[in-house]
Amino acid sequence: MVDERNVLGTELATCSEDPTTGYLRDGCCHHLSGDAGRHELCAVMTDEFLEYSKSRGNDLVTPRPELDFPGLSAGDRWCLCIDRWLEAKAADVAPPVVLEATAEQVLDRVELSELEALAHES
Repeated sequence: MVDERNVLGTELATCSEDPTTGYLRDGCCHHLSGDAGRHELCAVMTDEFLEYSKSRGNDLVTPRPELDFPGLSAGDRWCLCIDRWLEAKAADVAPPVVLEATAEQVLDRVELSELEALAHES
């Protein structure tokens, strides 16, 4: 992915390699035309968000070895779908965002000020 940028306009950083995240499972929250879910937002998982996501039918906690998915815990970084993050934000359980590892294309759906208000303190 040549010259990918984050929401701050700098080079897109890796979100997580342990566990390995991203639509391509390469650690990055790329903007990809083939990714209908748009897994472009890097977030730090919280217990509240993981419980919320499970209640909405997306269990991110339970390991799924057949999908090479280890299951997530609070503190893990993960590339989220923009819509799921917005839904969680509306429910007041949005996990903090890692701005440096969030694809700039997220800005076509979410204002930078909204992301900054929920930015992860590194």
